[in-house]
Amino acid sequence: MAEEGTTTYHSSPSRPEGAGKSTQLARLVARLAALDVPHTVTKEPGGTSAGDRIRAAVLDPELHIEPLAEFLLYSASRAQLVREVLRPALARGEAVICDRYADSTLAYQGYGRGLPMDFLQTVTAEATGGLTPNLTVLLDLDPALGLERVVVRGQKDRLEQADLGFHGRLRQGFLTLAAGQPERWLVLDATRPADELEETIWGRVEACWPSKPGYSPLTFTSNSSGQRLPVR
Repeated sequence: MAEEGTTTYHSSPSRPEGAGKSTQLARLVARLAALDVPHTVTKEPGGTSAGDRIRAAVLDPELHIEPLAEFLLYSASRAQLVREVLRPALARGEAVICDRYADSTLAYQGYGRGLPMDFLQTVTAEATGGLTPNLTVLLDLDPALGLERVVVRGQKDRLEQADLGFHGRLRQGFLTLAAGQPERWLVLDATRPADELEETIWGRVEACWPSKPGYSPLTFTSNSSGQRLPVR
């Protein structure tokens, strides 16, 4: 069976650094549900039993994990998610909404940690099997402002504890990736009102929506290097 493409939903500069990613993702899912669109919502790292255990480790603020080990753990979680959740959902004709995906690896471990981009892309292509998104939504926020919001939210995870320099490189990494594939990315100023962001995101989703009867909607997952899969 032919598969749909996927769509990634993530925010800059880092995990949930107060950019409103979770809010906008929830609003998108609510719109799909209101239209009775079959959909699967998942996240990275995690989304499977094995992936959730990896997630607990990579986000543990008490652990020191070397950049290479961190990348391989994320890749292991992603490989499990693609095979156990994403591809089966796409085969069922569902929309897939994923909170982060492979683009985050290039931003975090590539631009943020400084690992070789060619190496990251090669391993990521193997982990995803080439599964890549129709749309990646990037909510862009100044790192200093985002980290201030995290402080208000409570305890930081291991990645949120990284210094401002790391988060600055991370933000620039996301913006560089978006500039390289503008047809796939939607970059939005995260300081805009939430209602405006919701309408802009939905407008882009509708523009990607298949128009022929029997076609399935799009998905939210991303791949940094694999061949883009057409909407079925």
